[in-house]
Amino acid sequence: MKKVKIALTTIFLVTFITFSCNKDFLETQPLDRISSSATWSDAALSEAFVNGEYSFLGYGGFEEQALAAYTDEAMFTHAGRNINTFTDGNESPSNLGWMSSTYEWGSMYLAIRQTNIAIENLPKATFDNQTLKDRLLGESHFMRAYYYQQLVRFYGGVPIIQKAYGLNEDYKVARNTYDECIKFIISDLDKAAELLRGKPEVAGRASRVAALALKSRVLLYAASDMHDAARLRAAAPGIANFGKMELLAYTGGDRVARWQAARDAAKAVLDVHFGYKLNLSAPVSPAEGRANYNAIAMGGKSAVADPAGASELIFQRTLSALFTPESQWPLGGTQHGINNGPNGYNNWAGNTPIQQLVDDYEMMDGSRFDWNNPAHSRAPYENRDPRFYASVMYDGAGWKPRPASASALDPANQIQSGYYDNGSGGIINGIDTRESVIENWNGSRTSYYVRKFIDPNPALPDNQSNAQIIPWPFIRTTEIALNYIEACIELGQDAEARTWLNRIRFRAGMPATNESGEALKQRYRNERRIELAYEEHRYHDARRWLIAPTTVGRGIKVMNVRARLKPGATPLRPYRYDKNVYDYTYTPVDNTEVERRRWVDKMYFRPFSRDEINRNSALEQNPGYQ
Repeated sequence: MKKVKIALTTIFLVTFITFSCNKDFLETQPLDRISSSATWSDAALSEAFVNGEYSFLGYGGFEEQALAAYTDEAMFTHAGRNINTFTDGNESPSNLGWMSSTYEWGSMYLAIRQTNIAIENLPKATFDNQTLKDRLLGESHFMRAYYYQQLVRFYGGVPIIQKAYGLNEDYKVARNTYDECIKFIISDLDKAAELLRGKPEVAGRASRVAALALKSRVLLYAASDMHDAARLRAAAPGIANFGKMELLAYTGGDRVARWQAARDAAKAVLDVHFGYKLNLSAPVSPAEGRANYNAIAMGGKSAVADPAGASELIFQRTLSALFTPESQWPLGGTQHGINNGPNGYNNWAGNTPIQQLVDDYEMMDGSRFDWNNPAHSRAPYENRDPRFYASVMYDGAGWKPRPASASALDPANQIQSGYYDNGSGGIINGIDTRESVIENWNGSRTSYYVRKFIDPNPALPDNQSNAQIIPWPFIRTTEIALNYIEACIELGQDAEARTWLNRIRFRAGMPATNESGEALKQRYRNERRIELAYEEHRYHDARRWLIAPTTVGRGIKVMNVRARLKPGATPLRPYRYDKNVYDYTYTPVDNTEVERRRWVDKMYFRPFSRDEINRNSALEQNPGYQ
């Protein structure tokens, strides 16, 4: 490769160069003006360059808009952000819905370009540290595989590019088939796993286990219904006549072999990385189940290590020790609380849970919640899966002390997302509703708020804006256990699937399941939905299972909470939740204020923008967007 000047991005300089480099060195050289030959002759510079590959991970899932809002997990509260462009089924090449930079086409290929530069130059690097060369090369192969799998799971087959394009080159590159992309990604991950063998695991960096884990995910997706051409055509008539189905799915081959490969890849991870409390033989108490789930969401703040010393997190978006609280945002995830918390705490209620998600949390005995059951409908937030209480804020739920400006309105520190009888024929608007006396522009439209990933420590500032340092879980062990369960079910190995499924349930305080066959598959799918809620899996799971028409397609249901005074009772002032004073009613209703959700088959895959098609005339557009 010609020696060229390398312009490192501002994000790279500010954020990621600090992972492993000497701090004194970083303060002495202008790294935006270092030649290629200097970079690959100096160990610290080479490491700094590879660190820059991580910058394209961005927030992870801690963005103001969340992928959850494209699913039956959440509704995005605020209009005008192009969320409804997608959920209404109106996305087109010239009118794209919201896209996160963590999978957006241009961002991913910039990331891949950086990994390609490193993969080409590290074998020729002249610095004298072969162990470091191997580690950096292994990380680069992993990061290239990660960015390609991001593209493939949103777009289908994409152009495989293994060199860094320069100026004035021919950028016309056709898409590779889905099969070719999967093989390329797996090849990169196998190389990464071998190069990273024996290298220490560092939080936030690629490791051998991370390479094995990503391989598990990629092979699970490859085995799924969405990527079997016959099943995709049958389930999605709107794209069944696409002339190049090999770009989206396997048009032949052995599906059983693909499921066996997915099972074996997941088991290879579980054999070396057992995760957090996945060795239980009976359910823990509900309180411990909630604590366990919250501990995982906090990324290890509450001793997320099992007795064998394994961590739940395998690959994460983390922070360097050099960051101060003021500089963590926007890449530290510290805005998650203010983005999603209640408006009565001066938060923004971004990606609020919808009723469909709330209804899918089981009762404590393992039965389904049912609005037709009078006991359930009278008290829908009682006796539910402990993970519900660690994930969702609902009317009457306890939370942290209010800001000083609101403490007199709610000394009980309870979520107020309902409407309460004032004793004079009127109502008291809960201070976490859209009619709040605190902030009436950013309240939840669903009556719920996200609890997961928000640090419950009452000592943290109320608005959460720069208060928490919680890593984003790109890959965690329980995802891999769920992958293993799914592959076992598809292969008819129900007993093994139940063993692992019950380990996950026991950790959460839920009872064992004894189902087999289709019932076990449906139990598993709901378990995955609940366990991985708000972790950017539901979008992909609904598609690869070919059930998306019944997720996004079923619209948005929200909760209307009303409290009427019992006969002879006096209203509480300030209001607090009290079943001895009020009779509460809970009514699920449809909401179309911001979105009118519908499903169109083209939504199984995202479109390439009109600009990208114009730049690369060899790029075949996805079906339904031509």
